[in-house]
Amino acid sequence: MSSPFYRQARFLTSAARLHQCPPDEGYEVAFAGRSNAGKSSAINAICDHKGLTKVSKTPGRTQLINFFELDEQRRLVDLPGYGYAKVSVKVKKAWQENLAEYLEKRRCLKGLILLMDVRHPLKEFDLQMLEWAGHMDLPTHVLLTKADKLKRGPASASLLKVKKTLKTMDG
Repeated sequence: MSSPFYRQARFLTSAARLHQCPPDEGYEVAFAGRSNAGKSSAINAICDHKGLTKVSKTPGRTQLINFFELDEQRRLVDLPGYGYAKVSVKVKKAWQENLAEYLEKRRCLKGLILLMDVRHPLKEFDLQMLEWAGHMDLPTHVLLTKADKLKRGPASASLLKVKKTLKTMDG
């Protein structure tokens, strides 16, 4: 059950480019991960609001940076997914550039929730994102999704693999 604080979340705006984002002040926590990892669903669950973000079974549906306001100083940010999506190479390249620009230049970005499908964790882009977050000293939480798609044994094995990898990355 989410706290009443998160239940008051509301859609603020979408941005294709950094200059279209809300003013770079306050605090933002961004949700990142591969296309179709469950970023939008996670925001809906945390905020206890099924329709807050649009959820789709089609990878690559979130194509803009979407901002959700919790209060005047705090926002949750739904980032476009990386990896597989049924879009042109040119569109994918633009997404990657916009994502990189947001992550590198957004001063109010204070945390990252990195979502990974428990069936396919730690893909190349996930590892790059973890390395980047570590380099930037950005607090990062890994959220494994879609555990309902696996039996308990394989899900536990995947969790163990992720924990081991994270431990080695920490030093």
